[in-house]
Amino acid sequence: MRHRKPKPKRPYRLWFVALLPLAFLVTWDEPVRDDAAARRHARPAGAGTVPGVPRPEIVPRRDWHANEKMVRERPASSHGVRTVFIHHTNQPNDYECSEVPRMLRTLEADHVRRGWDDLGYNFIVDHCGKIYEGRSGGLKRSVEGAHTMGFNAHSMGIAALGNFQLGNEVPQPMLDSIATLAAWKLRPGVDPRGRTRMVSSSDLSRFDKGKSATFHVIAAHQDAYETNCPGKALYGKLGEIRRKAFQLREQAAARQKPKRPSTEADAGRGDRH
Repeated sequence: MRHRKPKPKRPYRLWFVALLPLAFLVTWDEPVRDDAAARRHARPAGAGTVPGVPRPEIVPRRDWHANEKMVRERPASSHGVRTVFIHHTNQPNDYECSEVPRMLRTLEADHVRRGWDDLGYNFIVDHCGKIYEGRSGGLKRSVEGAHTMGFNAHSMGIAALGNFQLGNEVPQPMLDSIATLAAWKLRPGVDPRGRTRMVSSSDLSRFDKGKSATFHVIAAHQDAYETNCPGKALYGKLGEIRRKAFQLREQAAARQKPKRPSTEADAGRGDRH
């Protein structure tokens, strides 16, 4: 992949949330929202295509008690998902899965405070493999998130809850759920093992605004933006995620392939000796 000259890495900012335990201490990259995304919020989110892979079990926003009064804008349509960007939330990995709803409410509040209108990620996956609806609207249609500067349009952001730098294990249930999400949401005909071309909408990405960039269909945040997200451990698992997503789509296509109806002529041929 050709990149323009790398820009100096932006330092992480450390944010403390009062009266919260260590599990909710979060470090963040710089904001990822871009002007093009903001302009698209004027359009209502349209219906997304229905892929052949069945929708996995997803915890909706109402069940983790998202604060809908906090959301500033309705979701914009992404007109189908061509690229999936994988992230990690960079939080400690020692959380209990029962704590995740509270962690998501903390994420939502922080993302809105940063000007991203809502939770930036489209979906979040915990280390138990449970999938949570992130940005509003993603269960029934493809909506544009605020997760990958310059490339939010026509993409989906999946965040692995935790920190997956080198040396941290990525749980298998988490990997399986990420692959299933990608297989479900990608547009029909898209090969999860393939590559896709996108056009940058922001000079703050790795690619100048208006420049074309080629990514894996299932790519990492760091492929598009100066960051180490989703960590080397998870980055090293992207090949496995791509293969798993491809297998799921192939299996779904095989199930949906119409069977050739038997005819009387076929039955007659069967009686011949």
